[in-house]
Amino acid sequence: MPSSPRKRIVIFSGPTATVQNTVPLVTSNKARAKHGLPLLKHADGTPLRSDGLRPQRLAAPVTVYVRQFSAHPLERDAAELYAQPDGYIDAQGNFNRARSSAGDVPVYEVTLQPDDGLYQLPYMARQADGKAWEDDAAHPGAPEHLARQPFYPDASRLFEEIDRFGLGEVSGLNNLLAAKADYDFLRVVPSAGYKKGLPAAERTDLGEGDIAPERMGHEFFNYRPFHLWRDPPRAMLARVANTVQAAMDSGKYAGAIWLEGSPNIEETLTWMNLLIDTTLPICGNSSQRPHGSIGNDGDHNVVDAVEWILSDAWKDTDGGNAAGVVAVLDQLIYAARDVQKADARPGGYTATGGHGGIIGSMGHAPGGPVLTYIPARRHTHRSAVNLRRLPQTVSGVKRINGVTMPVTVQIKDDTGWLLPSALPQIRFAKTARYLPDGAELDGDNEVEIHARIDKNLAEEPLAGFVAEGQAGNAKLARPLDAALTEAVFSGMPVVRVGRGNAEGIIPRTRDGLTIGGNNLTANKARILLTACLLKFGALPPAADAKNPTAEEINAVKQKVAEYQAIFDTH
Repeated sequence: MPSSPRKRIVIFSGPTATVQNTVPLVTSNKARAKHGLPLLKHADGTPLRSDGLRPQRLAAPVTVYVRQFSAHPLERDAAELYAQPDGYIDAQGNFNRARSSAGDVPVYEVTLQPDDGLYQLPYMARQADGKAWEDDAAHPGAPEHLARQPFYPDASRLFEEIDRFGLGEVSGLNNLLAAKADYDFLRVVPSAGYKKGLPAAERTDLGEGDIAPERMGHEFFNYRPFHLWRDPPRAMLARVANTVQAAMDSGKYAGAIWLEGSPNIEETLTWMNLLIDTTLPICGNSSQRPHGSIGNDGDHNVVDAVEWILSDAWKDTDGGNAAGVVAVLDQLIYAARDVQKADARPGGYTATGGHGGIIGSMGHAPGGPVLTYIPARRHTHRSAVNLRRLPQTVSGVKRINGVTMPVTVQIKDDTGWLLPSALPQIRFAKTARYLPDGAELDGDNEVEIHARIDKNLAEEPLAGFVAEGQAGNAKLARPLDAALTEAVFSGMPVVRVGRGNAEGIIPRTRDGLTIGGNNLTANKARILLTACLLKFGALPPAADAKNPTAEEINAVKQKVAEYQAIFDTH
């Protein structure tokens, strides 16, 4: 029978992605000795026993001689099972096909070619002034123009290194990714960029067109060197939704993998779980340790994600995606809605909300992924707030000449793609014991909330708040509650969630003026509120936010009920 055609998977590069981040390229002692530079030393002052090796490419063929029985301490113990070596190295360092003396060293002869791919070699590069590289930047705290980028611009080099150096636990073979599928690499909100631009002919991903010069903090978002950390603005959520949706609609892919930094990938995956209308699997990967470091977890997560996409474990009876967007981390499969980073270590992820969240595992070779639970919440193709179900325009609110009034906000362009300018402004408010100033029960002292309300009415026609209240009931200190009630009657929906990782369902408020956040964390509630504002628009504002009429109160309750229905089911 003819073999089935190879499947293709799209790999998206997201921001601050440790999974695409390498350890610093430090000048080797071989280079330091060659150029008379101070050697790297152990704590006791002695030179390093050996150089760290970095994946690099040969420029010309080279013949090397590998000592027989040097791949494992017990190879020699089974010497009778091995074929004869290719030859011997004598005391003068010459290679001979036959042994000339008892002291000759048996070796294998191998010619390494540039086309072989990457080899682990000493890092010989130095700085322009001849100094050794000690870290990412020329010196601690160096400005951007004196710093290198440790992140890969897309995932193509990451995949090449995993295929070259990663070995199967049982098979002992490499090419763990190339053996399974073909890949396209797309830079959506990447962690590194081409500051000098890049011609299309030199690109490693399979996109079209030249890349114009890119700016840190504008086109790419890194966190090393640490003093140059940049985070993406909320407008980038539109680019994420549009790019991922277009790829899923293209008909080219069996699924997608999203790579991002471990502290924030949970928010982006939640966004895609709500916005992307697809029956195909989307999987997120992150890493707690940089690529190439000891105990790196990211490489294994990537291989597992490919395995998940190519399996049938995610399929429902109609062949669609039953699981929605997931994170595959440390051989566990998390629902995007529930996953959260809890600690900076491999295994440092948790399922939030106290009601599941780990929906399967990768199993162990030769077994594949196993789905043990199916999320009951609406997601992807079933989501009421996915990209195709968002309206072209919604009603926002602005204060014009001192009067708060409805305004029209365009959500999509004429071709149906989400506009970056439409992304709402949503901020957090947090309660605590001993929080109020004195015994005042009104919200006048909540100057931060009032300042944000004023700024929103001046600049942000779609805006809201997520209030992190007490565990179990999401109650707020009364002054904070009063200030946020003014926000509600200024057109800004407020979601209440419990403190931290609440393990219960937050009840709906009795007055129906704010949204019960179910068992979502504050960060996840913010993402869902963002989608709801794009779907329903702002709340109807009162003429006087401090003193709404009965009719205005009823209008707000009716609108909040629409939001609440989404929070109850997503």
